[in-house]
Amino acid sequence: MSLTRRQTAAALLALPLALTATPALAHGGGGPRGGGHRPRTLHLAGDSTAAQKYADAAPETGWGMALPFFLGPHLGVANHAVNGRSSKSFVDEGRLTALLDGVRPDDLVLIQFGHNDEKTEDPARGTDPWTTYQEYLRLYLKGARERRAHPVLITPVERRRFADDGTARPTHGQYPAAMRALAAEERVPVVDAQALSLARWQRLGPDGTEPLFNWLEPGESPNYPDGRQDNTHFRPAGAVEVARMTARALLEARALAPRDVRRLDAPVPEHLITWPRPA
Repeated sequence: MSLTRRQTAAALLALPLALTATPALAHGGGGPRGGGHRPRTLHLAGDSTAAQKYADAAPETGWGMALPFFLGPHLGVANHAVNGRSSKSFVDEGRLTALLDGVRPDDLVLIQFGHNDEKTEDPARGTDPWTTYQEYLRLYLKGARERRAHPVLITPVERRRFADDGTARPTHGQYPAAMRALAAEERVPVVDAQALSLARWQRLGPDGTEPLFNWLEPGESPNYPDGRQDNTHFRPAGAVEVARMTARALLEARALAPRDVRRLDAPVPEHLITWPRPA
């Protein structure tokens, strides 16, 4: 990355994000009920855009890796997101069961799927937005509620796609609308990451969004010796953008209280993002 692009990415980290209103949780957010001392945990179910990345994938960064920067130290994040998973395959592989095993009363269960549900040619992952997609998402809601936790639906964050005239293009078809409709029907909060990110990419434009995504020149990273032009997955700057967006929206939805969030208007230096080695 050239110096100019590094400076651009650093500046983007500090820019504010637009918000949309989301339904409020009935309990209004805050700390654990009953005065307990167990840290409240945010459990994240999702795909590669949110997942933990390791040293062999750097600088690719899931937004779940950056989420703790915007949360108070009394909150924990259990990132169960995995590359390539859909709402269906995450369940079928037993990953939802594993996630729910760690859920306790008053925790949050954040649910973001759509990228791989769209791959309808793959029977292991593809879903129909208005039938099977909603049916699988209901399993997440049911599991969280049975444990007296609070589910939050998150529409899939947008890819970096622009029309010839520079207009940011939506790429997720009917899946965001189907999730919004399910959230309204089930009366659960929805973080509309699709709408928020699409608006953000539009303001930044094709050049301004490039430093957020995993675009690399040949030789820039030993993990990608031939370079990369990835319009789906993030670099640290993009992961921070989406994590900041999510924390703001959770506060707006009252899924989190003001004491639960921090740094919403402060830059997060890229060097704070680290990639552990695979176990």
